[in-house]
Amino acid sequence: MDKHELEMRFPLVSNMQNKEEIIWFNPSIINSEDAIKSVSVTAEMVQDASDRLDRFASYLCIAFPETATTKGIIESSLVKIPTMESALKEFFQTEFDGELLLKCDNALPISGSIKARGGIYEVLKIAEQLAIREGLLKETDDYAILTSDKFKQFFSDYSIAVGSTGNLGLSIGIMSAKFGFQVTVHMSSDAKQWKKDMLRSKGVTVVEYDFDYSIAVMEGRKQAEKDSSCFFIDDENSIDLFVGYAVAADRLKTQLEQMQIIVDAEHPLFVYLPCGVGGGPGGVAFGLKLLFGDYVNCFFAEPTSSPCMLLGLMTGLHENISVADIGLDNKTVADGLAVGRPSGFVGKTLEQLISGSFTIKDKTLYELLALLADTENILLEPSALAGMTGPIHLTTQGVPLKKTTHIVWATGGGMVPSQEMQIYYEKGKQYLF
Repeated sequence: MDKHELEMRFPLVSNMQNKEEIIWFNPSIINSEDAIKSVSVTAEMVQDASDRLDRFASYLCIAFPETATTKGIIESSLVKIPTMESALKEFFQTEFDGELLLKCDNALPISGSIKARGGIYEVLKIAEQLAIREGLLKETDDYAILTSDKFKQFFSDYSIAVGSTGNLGLSIGIMSAKFGFQVTVHMSSDAKQWKKDMLRSKGVTVVEYDFDYSIAVMEGRKQAEKDSSCFFIDDENSIDLFVGYAVAADRLKTQLEQMQIIVDAEHPLFVYLPCGVGGGPGGVAFGLKLLFGDYVNCFFAEPTSSPCMLLGLMTGLHENISVADIGLDNKTVADGLAVGRPSGFVGKTLEQLISGSFTIKDKTLYELLALLADTENILLEPSALAGMTGPIHLTTQGVPLKKTTHIVWATGGGMVPSQEMQIYYEKGKQYLF
């Protein structure tokens, strides 16, 4: 399908080519229960991931003392942000109904982003399977034994590889190195230097490419295939990553109950998830649909230069179309979202479950970053602000939002060096004034 045909069949393509901020509503969404029955991922898979994370809790408490307060469970807080809510309405001159909350995955322990969910989970699963296969571990054991030198020596005979724009590489690299695995992270040109430096400081091998994310993943996959002792963590197609992210939903449900926030037909939940290749937001959205069904509406949020998932879902072409095919350059300050071609696995899994997708300009990301810092004293990296305009888009399009709870998923920022964050903030202030 050439550009002209795309523009004729999908009028929003012209807006996307002009890098306009748009919203797309999914016409293929159906009853959640029916949609879930038609996909390969199941509730049992998500529960298995949750059980595995529980088994590793004692290990994580020792290996990463910062998780001790949550008893080895990697989780973030859910907070109300009323001052930001007021500022958002004033900034866009748009009133919206409902209450605005922030899911603070920027503060997740170990690697400070949503990737601490799926990324760390898949490394844990690899470690468990290897140790059990060799008779060194049983599921009934206290997994704290995995911190011993004996296990580090054992894991050092194996390697793990991943392709990343940044945050997934941090999660995989930090976790794998802690176990003792030999780790290689293949980084695209979009990845921030400080992320590469941090990985190298942990003993991780970082291979840099002058190309985007897709090339880094492809090269990483090729090299891993040559080594039978190497496990390649595939951000585009991994079910393990996906279900690791999906575990977040049950924990969010508990947090909502603790805050006495009702989710039902009269009190819908709207969740806005920054999206790159799709694994993290896709997994979270799937988990939420499992629990809340049609009472939750999930939207992906993407940079105007890199709306790969929106393009793949809208056209139905999924991984068979890239933003380059419509003339976009995939260049954005939102490094974790700088992906030109979406995951076909995620797109096809979510194509009847996701409510839609919207785009955001880099300038808006910077402005919102400064605004959140000033109003709530919460510091996020630019990509983590992508979901913040969700309620504005919906209100502008006339979507009824009374008695709604809005959750913006803050996907990263916890490990950004202070000097780097200050640069982000100052740039945002310049745009604001």
